[in-house]
Amino acid sequence: MITIRKSTERGRTKNSWLQSRHSFSFGDYYDPEHQNFGVLQVINEDKVSANRGFDTHKHKDMEIISYVLSGELAHKDSLGNGSSILAGDVQIMSAGTGIAHSEFNPKDDAVHFLQIWITPERTGLEPAYQQRNFTSQRRADGLTLIASPEGKGNSLFINQNTNIYILDLEANSPFEYEIKEERKIWLQILRGSVNMDDHIMQAGDGAGITQEKKIKLTCMDKAEILLFDLG
Repeated sequence: MITIRKSTERGRTKNSWLQSRHSFSFGDYYDPEHQNFGVLQVINEDKVSANRGFDTHKHKDMEIISYVLSGELAHKDSLGNGSSILAGDVQIMSAGTGIAHSEFNPKDDAVHFLQIWITPERTGLEPAYQQRNFTSQRRADGLTLIASPEGKGNSLFINQNTNIYILDLEANSPFEYEIKEERKIWLQILRGSVNMDDHIMQAGDGAGITQEKKIKLTCMDKAEILLFDLG
């Protein structure tokens, strides 16, 4: 089964400094048909204006992944971490028993990033922070593993039975992905467009895939995609 979540159908938050689109229910946006996809709880596509950001706020018992598409995001947290998250960087903050952090755009142009929340395998974990840039590892037609439960390869560690990949495809390139039994897939199109089983997907579109053995994509326009392989 393939369920398409069109970009234009997502929830929206918009104010003087933030434009955010929500694939699942978040904050004041509630959609009973789109509350989560298994352990995948939040996919927010955010654009934060110059010299603005999120004041210090708290999280608990959540794996929080940030992926910057363009611009720069300044991060500070209660563990003592302070860093700049740049385009191509992946950050995982394991909130565990509790962590407070702030996110701020220090530049004169908007920062464009995705924030993703995944339920951890258990509550009460020790808070932790990781950040890595994967640009040099990525290849034109293939997957780059950015997070996994074992932290295998050069991937970041995530406290859940989930593998997260960046998929880069050139125009007209085909791609197939085998799905193991009892696992589900979420695709989030970041840039470009693809054809998946006659579903045309554009930037901002998502798709939940269950009870399938394989997915087949054909890239219509050079594409960048997040692929979540969820237990």
